[in-house]
Amino acid sequence: MCKIYSKQFISMTAFTTLVSLASFSHAHDAGATMDPDGTVAKFTGYASVTCFDDGNGAADHLAVSVKDTSPPVPGLLVNMQVIKGSRAANTTDPVSGDGSFSPEITVQGGNGVYQILVNKTNAGARSFQVSYHCMTSTNAHTGTDITVNQFE
Repeated sequence: MCKIYSKQFISMTAFTTLVSLASFSHAHDAGATMDPDGTVAKFTGYASVTCFDDGNGAADHLAVSVKDTSPPVPGLLVNMQVIKGSRAANTTDPVSGDGSFSPEITVQGGNGVYQILVNKTNAGARSFQVSYHCMTSTNAHTGTDITVNQFE
C-alpha cells in the first residue's frame, strides 16, 4: 500500500514541478507520465488554469492541446477536456508517439478558473505534454496560472 501512495506522490510532485517551471518561464507547456506502472486505465490528471488580465488585456478564452510523447501503442491515446461554467471542449492526440500536438481547442469563458482534465483510453503508461494559454479577444497572450488538483 505504501508503494502505491509513494508512486502517486512522486508522479504528482513531478507534474507539479513541471507545471510550476512552465508557469515561471511563461512557456505554458507542462508534461508528466500518467500511470507509470501501466495498470490504471482510469488515471486522471486534473488542474485549474486561472486566466487574468496581466496588463495585456482581459482573457477571452483558454486555448489548449495535448501531445502523447510515449512510444506508439495501438488504441492507447491521451485525451484532454476543458470546462468553464456551462462550456466544455475535448481534444485527443490522434497518433501516440508521433511528436505532434492534438488539434487545439478553445473554451471562451473570459477571466477566471478553467478546469482541465487529462486522461487516457486504457491501461498503460503514457507520457504527455500539455500546452495551455489564456488569450485575449485579439489573440494576445494574457495572464495564465495553473494549479494541479489531482494526478492519479
